[in-house]
Amino acid sequence: MQEPTFLILTALAAQPLHGYGVIRAVDELSAGEVKLRPGTLYGALDRLAEQGLVTVDREEAVEGRLRRYYRLSDTGAAALQVQIERLRRHATAAEIQLGKRLGGALTFGTASALTFGTVTG
Repeated sequence: MQEPTFLILTALAAQPLHGYGVIRAVDELSAGEVKLRPGTLYGALDRLAEQGLVTVDREEAVEGRLRRYYRLSDTGAAALQVQIERLRRHATAAEIQLGKRLGGALTFGTASALTFGTVTG
């Protein structure tokens, strides 16, 4: 699963959102590192809907324009959970390998051993 897809599913995990709401949520979840453009988002939402990972929750007319809200389906929630577990395993493996490089100084779950000036390459 690509990072933007993971973040879109994550954005929809708590509640249904319309497109602009998803864009804002992804921006917030990624601390500004992932910027979705509307065309990219709606293409992704269409693909995710075809895969059964998201569904249209409802549509509202706002200022003469149709606003479509999307929600995470049960299948999407299961796929998101699988991806969370996969990423967690990979992060743990990376911490273990980095700890070996640093002589075991890395404390799991924190970056305390990576304080500037204390670790040299």
